[in-house]
Amino acid sequence: MAEQFEEEEQIHDIVPVSGMYESWFLDYASYVILERAVPAIEDGFKPVQRRIMHSLKEVDDGRFNKVANVIGHTMQYHPHGDASIGDAIVNLGQKDLLIETQGNWGDVRTGDSAAAPRYIEARLSKFALEVVFNPKTTDWQLSYDGRKKEPVTLPVKFPLLLAQGVEGIAVGLSTKILPHNFCELINASIDHLTGKSVEVYPDFGTAGFIDITDYQGGKRGGRVKVRAKVEIIDKKQIAIREIPFGTTTNSLIDSIIKANDKGKIKIKKIIDNTAKDVEILVQLAAGQSPEVTLDALYAFTDCEVSVAPNACVIVGEKPQFLTVDELLKISTDQTVDLLEQELKIREGELLEKILFSSLEKIFIENRIYRDIEECETWEAVLEAIDKGLEPFKAQFYREIVEEDLIRLTEIKIKRISKYDSFQADEQLKRLNDELAQVRHDLVHLIEFAIAYFTALLEKFGKGRERKTQIQTFDTIAARRVAATNQKLYINRKDGFVGYGLKKDEFISECSDLDDIIVFRKDGVCKVSKIVEKNFMGKNILHASVFKKNDERMVYHLIYLDGASGRTMVKRFQVLAITRDKEYMLTKGTKGSKVLYFSANPNGESELVHVVLSPLAKARKKAFDFDFGTLEIKGRGAGGNILTKYPIKKIDFKSKGKSTLGGTAIWYDQTVGKFNKEERGTFLGEFQTDEFILVIYKNGEYVLSTFELTHRFDDDQIYLIEKFDPEKPISVIYKEGKSGMYFVKRFLIETTTAGKPFSFVSDTKGTKLIYVTTVAAPLVEIKHKDKDKKMTVTALALADFIDIKGWKSQGNRLGIDQISKVTFLSNLKEQEEEEESFDSGDQIELDVDKGQLGLF
Repeated sequence: MAEQFEEEEQIHDIVPVSGMYESWFLDYASYVILERAVPAIEDGFKPVQRRIMHSLKEVDDGRFNKVANVIGHTMQYHPHGDASIGDAIVNLGQKDLLIETQGNWGDVRTGDSAAAPRYIEARLSKFALEVVFNPKTTDWQLSYDGRKKEPVTLPVKFPLLLAQGVEGIAVGLSTKILPHNFCELINASIDHLTGKSVEVYPDFGTAGFIDITDYQGGKRGGRVKVRAKVEIIDKKQIAIREIPFGTTTNSLIDSIIKANDKGKIKIKKIIDNTAKDVEILVQLAAGQSPEVTLDALYAFTDCEVSVAPNACVIVGEKPQFLTVDELLKISTDQTVDLLEQELKIREGELLEKILFSSLEKIFIENRIYRDIEECETWEAVLEAIDKGLEPFKAQFYREIVEEDLIRLTEIKIKRISKYDSFQADEQLKRLNDELAQVRHDLVHLIEFAIAYFTALLEKFGKGRERKTQIQTFDTIAARRVAATNQKLYINRKDGFVGYGLKKDEFISECSDLDDIIVFRKDGVCKVSKIVEKNFMGKNILHASVFKKNDERMVYHLIYLDGASGRTMVKRFQVLAITRDKEYMLTKGTKGSKVLYFSANPNGESELVHVVLSPLAKARKKAFDFDFGTLEIKGRGAGGNILTKYPIKKIDFKSKGKSTLGGTAIWYDQTVGKFNKEERGTFLGEFQTDEFILVIYKNGEYVLSTFELTHRFDDDQIYLIEKFDPEKPISVIYKEGKSGMYFVKRFLIETTTAGKPFSFVSDTKGTKLIYVTTVAAPLVEIKHKDKDKKMTVTALALADFIDIKGWKSQGNRLGIDQISKVTFLSNLKEQEEEEESFDSGDQIELDVDKGQLGLF
């Protein structure tokens, strides 16, 4: 019966599997979050990283240690395998902050892995030894097996978590904190201590560019875009010099090859020349624009990637989501707290040293040691010493205890015999001076912390300047830069359009990202995705690639309204449309049909000849109609009445000029591109045959079209404006070989767009000093005279030299060592103003003859 009772009791103790799963899963999730994947806010380390650092400190003797040995030592504290420890130590070493490395530690740029742990070595860096360790301010705990003590967290006196960055995936959450710049973090900590607002942004060892517009302080929901540094070498080749964070040269090349295989870009070859510096050469296929290909690399490859930060850290044994600014402030405040602890510990140590030095001085100088010669017991010895110290106890900061008396008895006779009172006084003075400084630092703790951070910056900041350039990226329309990898065909009779109808009528080249717009004889307009074969409806009048929000494309339509019998005419645009929806361009009445249709890419007007039916009662049976007389409206407009009589035919007569005016173009210096969205400097309104003049600091000019895909390096541009062939270019430059300064004025005679032309000497050392397109510029030149003194000369460039050819050398300027040229005024405008009010005043300028005419 007893055995049966025990079996029944065991049955009642059974826990359902669902309960076990709930309990065990929560335990497991908590363990992974707290002990493996997410860093602690106090030191910025995950447990495995902290144990590695502790082990490196324990084995540190100034020399390099085999990583295999460090891994073995760390396994005393870390309850997991050697592989996780090895990966973590390599990761720390590649960040080049806490660990000095020796051997092949791999390359984060190429993705090459490190050599085996037995072949590579490591030791703590000087920076780590200074900011990470202090056993006096460290809280300790037993290791997993109870044999060793390990730190709960390390007393890091620096925002290490933000400097290194971290990434981890736990159960139910993840963390991704991007690395930030060493020097900027220190400066931000100083700003926080001085009460200023702080903002820090990511900085990556792979360099490149970053757009922090949507960073949102690194919290959840934020996002940054990072780009490779891509340079156009010539019309046939592009070079990638720096790669985005989170990519490697191998993964980047793979993404380019995939984009090429999908037809997004067209390249001929990729060459990886990466060694000390990254260099990936992309050779373009014939006929490909390097500017468009550059944008396509950003749009379709890993040359641009988006990174979503997620700043999750352990705070009080719970995960919390914070911003990087909050992390910085918490880290800085903790550093101040640790510095205060260290100062207080040092204060106590100094007080103890002063106390014992004073006791020793009294003990020896007052010969208290002689009072114990006749003592027969240990208690009597201590009592005699205590009695001898009695007159001096009031000067000590604490009560004298038995341990102090015992220490005095341990002083050797040799030390007593060689005791130097003067040296003892000097030592006490040094200790008191140091104590006074420590107490001063405690009172002025913030100033002490600022000095600490400043010293870190001076000592370790060299060579840690920002590598990743902060920019605002332009939005690249994928359709605009996608390579034309397909050809579009149409079967008008059957109503099919697509790139698979290769036996039918060719329309144009296209990309598989494009849309197609179709207009039919029944007055229907429809937009659909370009596919291999798509039915768009029978009796197609016109089909082309659709460009959304293209304000330059204007359509002309003449149609018969079936209800009234009138012929209507309209001029309209199709800016936006719902894909695969049919839109009626007529009034939609029964019997309505299209009589004439045309598409005009630049808003050109048209003149058509209308012939009425011979049975029409109208006196005039034929007339011309100019579409330019109509306003441009939306696709839903009914239109104007062209005639109430039946029409026999309509013939195209001539094409007119654009009625839209020029295209307004702006130049955005931030991204070095043209735009129509009013960003940056307004360059003007442009007709299709007009150019933009770009003058570079190296003495070259380029006539550029206003194509929005063009990209410029704004740092190399001296001047950019709408090109006027009647405007002379006035130039001051220094010739490299002779070192002389020249002035030249010329008109641009070339007409080739996109080709650079040098208008200064091509000798080495030639330098462009000043350029202007003002008609008659008066400039002020600061330079040194014959006596090497700084002086100022006014110079009217139009009077100094006439307009000559753009290849001419110009006239020599009798001035040496020009430091600055400043524009004063346009003398042509001044002359026009003087003529307008008949003034008798004259302008007199004190300059050398030949350098300035009389105006």
